Amino acid sequence: MKRTGGSGRKSRHKLKKSKREKGKFSLSRYFQEFKEGDKVYLKIEPAVKKGVFFPRFHGKAGEILKRKGDCYEVKIKDGNKVKTVISHPIHLKRV
Repeated sequence: MKRTGGSGRKSRHKLKKSKREKGKFSLSRYFQEFKEGDKVYLKIEPAVKKGVFFPRFHGKAGEILKRKGDCYEVKIKDGNKVKTVISHPIHLKRV
């Protein structure tokens, strides 16, 4: 049996923008740069599907490990495990 949906499944309210945020996203956020060791929050920008991490990690804080193409590797703590998430800079916000 084929699974319906995908990684965005059951995330309607989590990925909804508030009235203030609706509209075109900021290009400065799209092209923002980070250095290794920078602290960031993982926050999905629903208008951009490129480089989106799994929605379970939305709202978590992490640390930039390195750059990988246009994206960044971010180290986060999920329970007792340390995990690596690859994300586009538009889905990252400085702490």
